[in-house]
Amino acid sequence: MQVKDRVCVVTGGGSGIGKALCERFAADGAARIIVVDRAADNARAVADAVGGQAEVVDVGQADELTSMLERVEHDHGPIDVLCNNAGIASGGDPLTTPIDEWQRQWDINVMSHVHAVRAVLPGMLARGEGHIQHTASMAGILTSHGNAPYATSKHAVVGLAEWLSITYHDRGIRVYLLAPLGVRTPMLGDQADSEWARLAAGPLKDPEEVAQQVTDAFAEERFLVLTDSIAQEWMEFKTKEPEKWLRGMRKLQARIDAAQ
Repeated sequence: MQVKDRVCVVTGGGSGIGKALCERFAADGAARIIVVDRAADNARAVADAVGGQAEVVDVGQADELTSMLERVEHDHGPIDVLCNNAGIASGGDPLTTPIDEWQRQWDINVMSHVHAVRAVLPGMLARGEGHIQHTASMAGILTSHGNAPYATSKHAVVGLAEWLSITYHDRGIRVYLLAPLGVRTPMLGDQADSEWARLAAGPLKDPEEVAQQVTDAFAEERFLVLTDSIAQEWMEFKTKEPEKWLRGMRKLQARIDAAQ
């Protein structure tokens, strides 16, 4: 699949990976790019830069998100490419993170994907074609030290993407799962040069590199998008030696704790 002449929606499009995806889609000739972000200035700046349309929406609010997607299809025609990219990473220990924060991460990191899919999938199935990209994280395949809500919610995104691919691939729906290691985005912030990033986040990528990797996966219609070959090694080690992997992750946690 190529994005040329396609209508593309990118949530979290105002910064980081989402911004880079919008820029990549514009360079590749997308017919329309809808930049969705709750930060109005960011959404409008990116939309202006790529000749797209800004939609200021809190994707954690189901009604806002669904109404926006319905409006986009009414105004611009069927959505060809949906990138569920918005996410947050606040939180920490499950005992001290407030339940409200758990719910907020669940609403944004997981349920926004569910609500968006529910809005666009029926039309895609009727047309016999559609492309849905989910941004998870290697935190959803491995885990994330120090942030239980983030790791848990990203595991759920992986499960959702796999299920959608299994269930709808033969009906023309292509699903893509982006599971990056560390990326230099506002979410990583001042942790980019921290001990945690050096030990646990893997080789850091720029958002533009990641966006190119996503469009490469689109062209190949390849489900899993990893940002570094070491991620494949870590996945294989976890699968083959789960007890050793857990011991190693515990040692890494101890090193991170000692460095703080």
